[in-house]
Amino acid sequence: MLRQRILPAAIIGLTGAIIGSFLMMLYASTHFVAVTGPPHDPPAAAAAPLSNSGSDQERIISAVKRVKPSVVAIDVSVNGRQYIPVDPIMQQFFGQQGPGVLQPYSAKDSGSGFVYGSQGYIVTNAHVVRPIPGAQTTSITIVFPNGEKAPARLVAANVGADLALLKVTDGHHLPASLALADSDKLEQGQWAIAIGEPYELQQSVTVGVVSAFDRSEPIQTESGASMTFKGLLQTSAPINFGNSGGPLIDMNGNVIGVNQSTLGGRAQGIGFAIPSNTVKRVVDQMIAHPGITQPPAEAFMGVELQSVSSGFRNQTNYKGQGGVAVIQVVSGSPADSAGIQPGDVILKLNGKDYSDGNALSTAIGKLRPGDHVSVEVWSQGSKRLAQVTLGAKPDLGQQGDQQPPDQQQP
Repeated sequence: MLRQRILPAAIIGLTGAIIGSFLMMLYASTHFVAVTGPPHDPPAAAAAPLSNSGSDQERIISAVKRVKPSVVAIDVSVNGRQYIPVDPIMQQFFGQQGPGVLQPYSAKDSGSGFVYGSQGYIVTNAHVVRPIPGAQTTSITIVFPNGEKAPARLVAANVGADLALLKVTDGHHLPASLALADSDKLEQGQWAIAIGEPYELQQSVTVGVVSAFDRSEPIQTESGASMTFKGLLQTSAPINFGNSGGPLIDMNGNVIGVNQSTLGGRAQGIGFAIPSNTVKRVVDQMIAHPGITQPPAEAFMGVELQSVSSGFRNQTNYKGQGGVAVIQVVSGSPADSAGIQPGDVILKLNGKDYSDGNALSTAIGKLRPGDHVSVEVWSQGSKRLAQVTLGAKPDLGQQGDQQPPDQQQP
């Protein structure tokens, strides 16, 4: 009797186990396929966190707090000369400056800088402490974050690299030196933080990203002259007048560049900085060899250029296509010696056509003093070929009453 009861119960239990196993397999095949089965891959393990903890905002705040004490404002007094047009009617007609004179003046300028190195140097832009070619800087004052001021002297400047070294002269104790990052390891899109005193608003902070590398930009000085700087770092961190010479840092508080310039009124969020590796190389050279290092001499033709306008055509009766208008010729310059006159149109340089003043100015700037060039010129209704031997571009302070030459005007 007992065997008759146990056998049916065992059969029922075994059947239940089989059915239960089948149901579990069916459940697994329909519920876990979305995680591990095709077409999905298993979840990847999370990357190891960065050594610096906290959000990006927290890291930026921390970097700014660490760097700000070592960022200074720089006030500069300058004596120089400014260009004054003598014929306002010509200026209105051509939409630019005609003949004029340089008159004495005194001015104040300002910029930013930061403490660098164990010897107590302050790094800034050369154009901050030498703002106008031909002008004399009469005093330099360092303004520290706590408001204290100290006189400083110019130790060295590399005008071609737009970097300068200052040193406080009264023994003032300087804040900690800032460290330079390896700019070759920067990534496009990483955070970039600018610190300085735009428009004399001291200790201002702006944030953007590293936008691009190896930019070449013509930077226009207050005198109207232009110098092309190569290998610049582009950033979207807003940079304004007065930011020049201040540090562009990463989220670790290391300097990735020295803020230099913007694209001007043509765009917003496009600023340029001298990469930290360039800064280190040039600063080391300036420490080893103090003094003023000028850039290599630029070629000089002695013409002021402008795109051909309808007003120019009406005045000169020029009906041709292309070419660049000659607005002014410096007396005694290579162009003057070759017979080129205001009102002429330069059609070709060494056989190449030109219709854009910037392109022609750039082409002249790439040549060297002493180079011989062939210039096709339209003059008073006829074409001729002029042979010009280029000279060296003089400093503005040596140009007498002439406008800086070989410039494309807006």
